[in-house]
Amino acid sequence: MHALAKMTAGLALLTVGALAGCDKQKMSGPLTVYTGPLMETTNVLTLISDSAKLKFQLTAPLEQQFENGDVIYPKGMVVTFYSADGKKHVINTLTAKYGKVDKAKNLYIMKGKVQVVNVPKQQRMDTEELFFDKTKQVIYTDSLMPVRMETPTEVLSGNGLWAKQDLSFYRLFHTTGILDKVGTGL
Repeated sequence: MHALAKMTAGLALLTVGALAGCDKQKMSGPLTVYTGPLMETTNVLTLISDSAKLKFQLTAPLEQQFENGDVIYPKGMVVTFYSADGKKHVINTLTAKYGKVDKAKNLYIMKGKVQVVNVPKQQRMDTEELFFDKTKQVIYTDSLMPVRMETPTEVLSGNGLWAKQDLSFYRLFHTTGILDKVGTGL
């Protein structure tokens, strides 16, 4: 019995010693909060539909999703808009070297060699920064942003643009030049 008491006392002493060594350590320096992406996805294909009709698709080599709901496309993005009849006829494409979706504003922000091409009308618009308001279905630039619009008959340049997302109607602000294409008779 005496051996059992010694063993119990030794075990108790060992347990107390082990627990005493588990002291909370104080952290040195300020606490760092992670603000990077929560998730990264490669080779992204996102289809956006309404009433079972495809409205547009977004493709990108890399997508980064953040805690606040914003999404960044640091390696570029392509948005393809389809006809309203749901028959998957391409109306226009929007291409940029960088893209961001502001979740709170439901706004797409595209930067770096932004290009919008309207396939049926053979129109092309080039700028360095463009906003796509998904709710209002419009695209626009800052009023000081240089814009170049090319149609089958002319080339327009100016600063600032507002347009329907399919380029069926557009307004170029602060026009700086109009160039008639050779042989158009304008």
